[in-house]
Amino acid sequence: MFFEYGEKEISYLKDRDRRLGDAIDKIGHINRAVDSDLFSSVVHHIIGQQISTTAQATLWKRLNERLGSVTADTILALGREELQAVGMTFKKADYILDFAEKVQSGIFDIKGLDKLTDEEVIKELSALKGIGVWTAEMIMTFCMQRPNVVSFGDLAIHRGMRMLYRHRKIDKAKFERYRKRYSPYGTVASLYLWAIAGGAIPELNDPMPKKVAK
Repeated sequence: MFFEYGEKEISYLKDRDRRLGDAIDKIGHINRAVDSDLFSSVVHHIIGQQISTTAQATLWKRLNERLGSVTADTILALGREELQAVGMTFKKADYILDFAEKVQSGIFDIKGLDKLTDEEVIKELSALKGIGVWTAEMIMTFCMQRPNVVSFGDLAIHRGMRMLYRHRKIDKAKFERYRKRYSPYGTVASLYLWAIAGGAIPELNDPMPKKVAK
């Protein structure tokens, strides 16, 4: 399952931003995998914080093999010690258990998130233990498939913007100018900025000054 977008979003972004349009033509369609279940997506993102993508994939595979299905019930039945034994820290295990308890008890209305605005979703998710604004935005992107997410807190987005627009630094004012230009299809723009940051267009380098070793 991939993030869904098509000619409508592409045509809009190309009309609004020539440089981004040229990059879209060079890169082509991006198939970016998304999660289908919101509860497991939150757990997946908590696990992945401050570890490599490879380590996250390993822990996620172990957890799924252990549980069969990642739900509030299966998480709570597993418990703290067994969660930690999968390979995560006790702190992350506690965050995940707290989230599962809130969902199971109804304190956190996970199904109701779909009815909220982007700002409201960020507020609700970031109120959970272990979830900050950036993680909330990634859940909105890679599970909820919200169409207009461009994360100021994402370093790769900054890198992609620097590379595409040839800026040495992306401050808040520049970021907001581009974010408004992409709206209402900012998430598709983000997919291309991530690709650019990852080297999808080899001739584009990062203009940010290199730090001089002392």
